[in-house]
Amino acid sequence: MNSSLFKRTELAAEIADKILFTSPTSASSSGLFLAAPRRTGKSTFLREDLRPQLEIKGALVLYVDLWENRQTDPGDAVVSAIRTELAKHDGVLKRLAKSTGLDKVSVAGTSFALDKLGLAQGISLSSALIALSDDVQTPIVLVIDEAQHAITTDGGTNALFALKAARDELNSTRHKGLRVVATGSNQDKLAMLRNSKDQAFFGAPLVRFPSLGMDYVKWFCAHADLGAPIDPDVVFEMFARASFRPEILGAAADTLRFSFGGATTDIAGRFYEEVALEIESTNKEAKRVIHSLTPLQSSVFQVLAMAGSDYAPFESKTMEAYQNAMATISPKSDVAPDLSNVQQALVALQEKGLVWKAARGVYALEDTSLGELLRLDAQSQGPA
Repeated sequence: MNSSLFKRTELAAEIADKILFTSPTSASSSGLFLAAPRRTGKSTFLREDLRPQLEIKGALVLYVDLWENRQTDPGDAVVSAIRTELAKHDGVLKRLAKSTGLDKVSVAGTSFALDKLGLAQGISLSSALIALSDDVQTPIVLVIDEAQHAITTDGGTNALFALKAARDELNSTRHKGLRVVATGSNQDKLAMLRNSKDQAFFGAPLVRFPSLGMDYVKWFCAHADLGAPIDPDVVFEMFARASFRPEILGAAADTLRFSFGGATTDIAGRFYEEVALEIESTNKEAKRVIHSLTPLQSSVFQVLAMAGSDYAPFESKTMEAYQNAMATISPKSDVAPDLSNVQQALVALQEKGLVWKAARGVYALEDTSLGELLRLDAQSQGPA
């Protein structure tokens, strides 16, 4: 395929304008939350479309992906992104060092020892961002991809409150402004960062990020370079079946492209077959993981998937639901769900990457598409 990326310039420019616009009647200065399923092009859009548009409009953009390295505490990841930018500004580092009584500071920031909340002893996240703002004299936009991971640790939660303090100061008339753009692959999880009054970004707007559409499919068909045309209408229908994940189309095209010595006739038909096979293969792998669970783990997973945001893991009604699921999954099992083994099952599901847990004990599916797949699987099997 053509090495150039599909661009969503108009959408990026529209979102950038709304992020940077200040209105006395808008909560957008509190931040913006964008939700979109994983692997639907969200991160590519952030890096390749939105970031350039924000920079064209005069903003300094800092980007951190909390999914990229899940072994790093989210709070440390946010601090690291800010610290990396600070290292580019000698004057800011020297002023920060002077304010804390340090005589020397290296340009690379190596004399600064990271702690959980700041960039060095006595330097808070807020003071660092204020110093950076005063130096660059432009709005700062911090983009946090997969931001829901921030509330899985105390360090991440504390970093969000530190960012709130910085935002409140930088959005005053004395500075040029700070915007926090948080994205996530699960709308329910992302909403936890802004739904309750005890969260740092309470009231910030949460919107669904638009999926790639027919314009992308037409671009794909024009650039697929398979040796024969493919019909955008047919491809779009299959793209929808693939939950609007561009990698499914790309993988099918690569299979044909590297099919050395393969048939050269009916290329379009073969491509459609490959897309269907990619969808089936992806779903089969997901089902394989689900079917490898113990009966209790499977029951807990199913109940969580069906309950969604209403899931209350240890309530009596939920315990009863586990038992009913167990009766269907493993009728001869003598395992009875209780607080202890349900807790163990949830821990195991987290370790398998199937379940996500916020620091305050709220659980959700790691990938919502698995819940939908589970529901479709149950419907196809019919009543027991």
